Amino acid sequence: MAERTETEKRNLAKELAAAVRGEVSFAAADRALMTMDASNYRRVPLAVVAPRDAEDVAAALRVCREHAVPVVPRGGGTSIAGQATGVGVVLDFTRHLNRIVSLDPAARTAVVQPGVILDDLRAAAGAHGLTFGPDPSTHSRCTLGGMIGNNSCGSHSVAWGTTADSVRELELLTYGGEHVRAGRGTDRTGAPTGLPPRLRDGVKALVDAELALLRTGYPDLPRRISGYALDALLPEAGTDLARALTGSEGTLGVLTEATVRLVETPAARALAVLGYPDESAAAEAAHTLLPHRPMTVEGMAADLVGDAAGLPKGGAWLFVEMGGASPGEAAARAEALCRAAADGTTDHTLVTDPAGQRALWRIREDASGTATRLVDDGGTARASGAERGGEAWPGWEDCAVPPARLGPYLRDFRALLAQHGLRGTPYGHFGDGCIHIRIDFDLLTDPGIRRFREFSYDLGELVVAHGGSLSGEHGDGQARAELLPKMYGPELVGVFERFKSLWDPAAGLNPGMLVRPARLDENLRFAPLPKNPVPVEFGYPHDHGDFSAAVRRCVGVAKCRNTSTAPGSADVMCPSFRATGEEQHSTRGRARLLHEMLSGEVITDGWQSPEVRDALDLCLSCKGCRSDCPVGVDMATYKAEFLHHHYEGRLRPAAHYSMGRLPQWLHAAAPVAPALNALARTPLAAVGKRLGGIAPERPIPALATETFTRWWWHRRRSTGAPHGTSGRTVVLWPDTFTNHLSPQVGHAAVRVLEAAGLRPLLPPTAPPRTGMSALLPRRHRPLCCGLTYVSTGQLDRARAVMRRTVDVLSPLLRDGRPLVVLEPSCAAALRTDLPELLPDDPRAARLARSVRTFAQALEELAPDWHPPRVDRPVAGQTHCHQHAVLGDAADRRLRERAGLTGTLAGGCCGLAGNFGFERGHYDVSVSCAEDQLLPAVREATPDTEVLADGFSCRTQLDHLAHRPGRHLAVVLAEALGEEA
Repeated sequence: MAERTETEKRNLAKELAAAVRGEVSFAAADRALMTMDASNYRRVPLAVVAPRDAEDVAAALRVCREHAVPVVPRGGGTSIAGQATGVGVVLDFTRHLNRIVSLDPAARTAVVQPGVILDDLRAAAGAHGLTFGPDPSTHSRCTLGGMIGNNSCGSHSVAWGTTADSVRELELLTYGGEHVRAGRGTDRTGAPTGLPPRLRDGVKALVDAELALLRTGYPDLPRRISGYALDALLPEAGTDLARALTGSEGTLGVLTEATVRLVETPAARALAVLGYPDESAAAEAAHTLLPHRPMTVEGMAADLVGDAAGLPKGGAWLFVEMGGASPGEAAARAEALCRAAADGTTDHTLVTDPAGQRALWRIREDASGTATRLVDDGGTARASGAERGGEAWPGWEDCAVPPARLGPYLRDFRALLAQHGLRGTPYGHFGDGCIHIRIDFDLLTDPGIRRFREFSYDLGELVVAHGGSLSGEHGDGQARAELLPKMYGPELVGVFERFKSLWDPAAGLNPGMLVRPARLDENLRFAPLPKNPVPVEFGYPHDHGDFSAAVRRCVGVAKCRNTSTAPGSADVMCPSFRATGEEQHSTRGRARLLHEMLSGEVITDGWQSPEVRDALDLCLSCKGCRSDCPVGVDMATYKAEFLHHHYEGRLRPAAHYSMGRLPQWLHAAAPVAPALNALARTPLAAVGKRLGGIAPERPIPALATETFTRWWWHRRRSTGAPHGTSGRTVVLWPDTFTNHLSPQVGHAAVRVLEAAGLRPLLPPTAPPRTGMSALLPRRHRPLCCGLTYVSTGQLDRARAVMRRTVDVLSPLLRDGRPLVVLEPSCAAALRTDLPELLPDDPRAARLARSVRTFAQALEELAPDWHPPRVDRPVAGQTHCHQHAVLGDAADRRLRERAGLTGTLAGGCCGLAGNFGFERGHYDVSVSCAEDQLLPAVREATPDTEVLADGFSCRTQLDHLAHRPGRHLAVVLAEALGEEA
């Protein structure tokens, strides 16, 4: 599309705003969010329109047609071939056109709008024992419109087929404004039903003229997704126009409504995981299992799953799901399959527990992300070229061959990778002969891009030689469309082009995709990024210190756009997106904006960008993406990095001074805590909150009248030495929150650690002072992990604080002593932020390795100690930083040993340190708490113990639930009884 003048843009914006009732945006931030999907490609749109209904779609098409502006329909943006990117107006259907219009259980059909999330449809159908058969791994965020556009499939396609098999009727609008109601059958002229006269006559004439080619030109295999499915228009195929249009990638018409088929779900399922010596053996065996009528036959090899728990012995595995009318029937069918397959397997596991099945399926569903980071035989990130850090990319994501040919094809495929010096980890729908793979293409340099192109041509020939399809699930888009002549020949591709011209003579719908495509090595997403690393503060050890590499970790699979967490899941990511539903508040959206900030084309202000600042403003720095994102995007660190540069040499928000420097203020306030507590209960508190940038809705927490460290020193003086002197010494970290706000947690921890036979010691600090000396300046500043400075981007101060901490602690930790940290957020900061801000100091890494949570310390250092029995159910939430950085397995085991039964919720409490206290964040903070924490506490019985190890979590519960939460140490100390 030719570059538009500013006058042309203003006129287009004015006319779109007048014609469309939904949102119309030409803003840089909204355009930046739509530059990429989950592919290797990037295009900058002119504008983004969120239509409210079909009339809005028609109005937008009319205005765009009059201005000769192309239109790109877009769903969840998880397409992998580039077809959800474009340079014209992007139609975003996720905002408004996302309703299930009707659901008819008797007819087993549903009428949906294009923006409906697949899992929402599945949940609605599930109430009637039904489901929508196709289920790609992105089922929690992909849309029905996108699935119809791409003809998506998923793991259950061996049972229920592709999306085309599930489509009954489509309502579309052409670029020219014609309404189409596509279904199955013909009118009295023999033309497909539901077409306006021009299209009716043209389609019939085209099909009649090419009957022989349409009957012979398509390979026969279950996962043939490439090209237009014009063979569905043959008389013997029932002249199924809806099926022919499914998979057309928004190049022929814009979908406004669809009637889809639902299928009955089995009452019970059992998962058989079959181990094989290697990938080839698994591939050879997959098609032999189909006579047993499995629901899935999914394959993975060891180079993808690593040491994932729960898998049987082997070098590759098939996940085979069997259904039944009862758990017993499902298990019996799975056992029969395992017996039939036994001769070729190394081992097998049968999983009937739904939670166990979910855990194993998560390995498979996260593969599209985890496969983007390759590891070498030693388990470390492998770089094909040191600068690239083991990155692997889509592009040949889903070729498919006849299932019986999968074994030979995979062997030839591996040989071709080796020939080109490339590596990847195949996985996917082995039962359908469809393979997914991310390959370590070098898409940053000219030689690497040439190799990408040469390999693509060679692989296209290999797929065709095995009777396969270039696309077996995700469509052609730009990634494969250039190679369609290899698969179909120039004559049939010419028919595709004529079909496109018939429907879209102005070439206004998604140009450059599927037919007359751009080259497969054009428009690559990495081209505008800086060629050299930009100066940054954090070390980014997993990305070789390159902030651009860290940002491009996000490949767009959009797990962060999940609107809810799976049952029994402890996932955290992404609380702000679940609160607002806005793309810019998802991890992916923020990564996109940072990508565009580095590119400098759409976001032009660099580190000073208000667009990036505003998107990051509602990031809770929960660190959930660090663990839940399949590729390990770490938005909390990226936010801290951005804030550091954004406010460097500039006045910061008031909250950065009040709460970002909280350790300083609390240290200074400790001698006069009673007076400040009294002031907090007067009208002056409102003035203080306003000056400090604190939300007026938030009460100010009370300060401890005796800090934990003061209590410790008094105890030392009164006893002469710490208790438990014969046990192993542990260093107990007096974090700011425990020390000044919750000293009772420290008291309890000391009690429990000593009862377990350990000898807790605090790091050296100045002894407490009394009288007038308490008001004099202290020579010794308190130790600090730097958390509040990091979360507000005051990284110079954070580094200075951390250096002092390392200086003081290093002698204490030199002999391998553990550092026990009671506050999970502080433990996470010491474990990750400290070594990443001090990457050149080996003492920082040693300190990070020494960090233990309270439960980890007890399990590791006092394995024979038996905690007191509490014998109560629990409710509450695992701290988000603990989930993301530290893990909670030791906590779960400790609770079990103490008789604390039940599971804690996932998600984030929403207070998140300074976030929930900052002015303007209160509503989002409450919404995050309402996602999981508050409902779990409200449902708890009166005798339930509400656990919350984090000070923020306890504060949020106190403010919103009016039910106290307690640290696990406090609960155990209470159960120990009175101290002797």
